[in-house]
Amino acid sequence: MPLSVLDLSPVPAGGSSRQALADTVTLAQEVERLGFQRFWVAEHHANPGVASSAPAVLIAAIAAATGRIRVGSGGVMLSNHAPLVVAEQFGTLEALFPGRVDLGVGRAPGADAATESALRRGFTAEDFAQELLALRSFFDGDWVKGHPWARLTAQPALGNGPALWLLGSSTYSAQVAGMFGLPFAFAHHFAPAATLTALELYRSSFAASEVLDTPYAMVCVSVVLADTDERARALAMPGALSALRQRRGRPGVLPTPQEAGAYRYVPQEQAYVADRLDQQAVGGPEKVRHRLDELIAATSADELMVTTTVHDPQDRLRSFALLADLQTAPV
Repeated sequence: MPLSVLDLSPVPAGGSSRQALADTVTLAQEVERLGFQRFWVAEHHANPGVASSAPAVLIAAIAAATGRIRVGSGGVMLSNHAPLVVAEQFGTLEALFPGRVDLGVGRAPGADAATESALRRGFTAEDFAQELLALRSFFDGDWVKGHPWARLTAQPALGNGPALWLLGSSTYSAQVAGMFGLPFAFAHHFAPAATLTALELYRSSFAASEVLDTPYAMVCVSVVLADTDERARALAMPGALSALRQRRGRPGVLPTPQEAGAYRYVPQEQAYVADRLDQQAVGGPEKVRHRLDELIAATSADELMVTTTVHDPQDRLRSFALLADLQTAPV
């Protein structure tokens, strides 16, 4: 089972966005050494706890600091960017780092209403399929007859197309990915209830394309791996508290394990945290192996993408090192 990484460049309490970005590059170098297949960064806006707001820029830094691992976006939100701009950015990346760039595209803005307004796109859900087609056409030059943008040349995108992926947390994106014959990455880490339905729809609606003959599904899962179950749970609690605050409209930096441990959870909050951790792979090596085996069996995933949100970057590095060990350890 190929393993890949999604990193959000979390900004921990007491840290800085500058250090968070440097830690992301360091993590990419380490997981490349460990043999992971790809390293993706995500697009988030106006969140004090996430430094990954400009994927194309961060991808360039990661690709320059590594040599083999595929680098890409998980993803670029097409609702926030004109297709021409995305094509120019990722065509540039592919020209600089040929054969190593993935362009994962998502539909949701990944932001609140005020941030959407600041991005000034005026995008609607109905626009997504047409803009996705336009984005692809900027790379391969294959336009629908009479399209108003067909006379434009996206330089250096034309002829320098990265590997195009469709991302999703809903059945809509799954169906679009299937209809277009694209590889599909599902966000199980924050939409676990829809995972099986979306993957079933993706496979049932899949039409072979120049990209793929058969469906290819990657499932993204949250993993916190430590030497013991107790240690892993303590490391996972800051991410749970951060998600709870985000849900309440109060995003902030990633709290420390001490702050998360001292927080007084009301019953509703306790239920939310318990449900969140239950959908993740959090624990020591044996527990995490079991949880991931269950997920692979349930989803028939072709690839797993792992995201790990913990306060200390050293604990994040340790989690991925233990995960790499699971790949080679006897069952």
